[in-house]
Amino acid sequence: MNDQPLQIVPVTTKAERREFVDLAYRLNAGNPNWIPPLKMEVHGLLDPAKNPWFGHGKAQLFLARRGGEAVGRISAHIDFLALEQPVEQGFGPGTGFWGLFEAADAAVAAALLTKAEEWLRGENSTKMIGPVSLSMWDEPGLLVQGFDSAPTIMMGYNSADYEGWVTAQGHAGVQDLYTYRLRIDQGFPELTNRIVAMGEKSGKIHIRKADKSRFGEEAELLLGILNNAWSDNWGFVPLTDDEIAYAGKKLKDVVYEDLVRFAEIDGETVAFMMTLPDLNEKLKDYGGSLFPFNWAKLLWWMRKPKVKMMRVPLMGVVKRLQSSRTASQLAFTLIEYIRRDAVVKYGATHGDFGWVLASNDGMNSVGEAVGGTIDKIYRIYQKSL
Repeated sequence: MNDQPLQIVPVTTKAERREFVDLAYRLNAGNPNWIPPLKMEVHGLLDPAKNPWFGHGKAQLFLARRGGEAVGRISAHIDFLALEQPVEQGFGPGTGFWGLFEAADAAVAAALLTKAEEWLRGENSTKMIGPVSLSMWDEPGLLVQGFDSAPTIMMGYNSADYEGWVTAQGHAGVQDLYTYRLRIDQGFPELTNRIVAMGEKSGKIHIRKADKSRFGEEAELLLGILNNAWSDNWGFVPLTDDEIAYAGKKLKDVVYEDLVRFAEIDGETVAFMMTLPDLNEKLKDYGGSLFPFNWAKLLWWMRKPKVKMMRVPLMGVVKRLQSSRTASQLAFTLIEYIRRDAVVKYGATHGDFGWVLASNDGMNSVGEAVGGTIDKIYRIYQKSL
């Protein structure tokens, strides 16, 4: 079948979009470490009527077909907010993106990347960065290390072959993203404990749980701190008000008050940490669908989830306190307070921390200080056009 010609076609119909989504499930069906995401979530990501990213971005999806069968897919997209960011932070004028990449073999990968490159040139892009699917807030990066275990919730997984196929087309790594894995049921190193104890004794720092009865306000507060805290990071693109509301709505059912904490100093909220039970421990058996009975199973489990793994997807300290001793106290105290409840109330034994930019020395130091070791590395590539 590989001797049949490849055809790269733009996705223009609902049927083609279903084919685009379904392809990932078929190509990865034999890999036990690939966790099928809920198809309804993937369709929502790609739907301009649902995903507010399309309020500041445009995307073209492409399918690769061989002998009439879909054998690959890719997105090429422009984020107009990314074009406005400082060049020294990675994006800026002329930046185009690719992502949502799947390929059956090297020839398919080459054809798809070439097509994305052509489309981006037509949009006046001078460099292409990826994979970013569709934004840095979704699933950025290509997995290049850590193939021996499944990812946690909201992290991607791909074939180990992809790295070679991407670099063969002239794409070079521009930034790595780390995830840290650690035991949390045995407490943290003594140095971390001393820092937490000092913060508790001072009475300066107040840690509070999230209040789901004011969920909209809490989500806005959390994501507002995030926009401030991450604004100088490589690859930063601010979340819009519509995206904040959309993210809050999506996360509401998997957010637990004792796993999301805010830190206050003199009544001002200056830091937060969000932790999620690893939903992938349940989704791995659902095949991407909640029908016909997985709805009930998932809802029952979510009433009082018990998990092995907790994931910290988001954490932030306001910019004016970063690189200070207070920032370290805030971070370690938030981590310790959540760790206690994660172990006692949810049965967790391990934590997954990240992603963290390889260039973010402060957060990498936090990951190491609590006993974490790098578990997975995701790489973002760049190519001049």
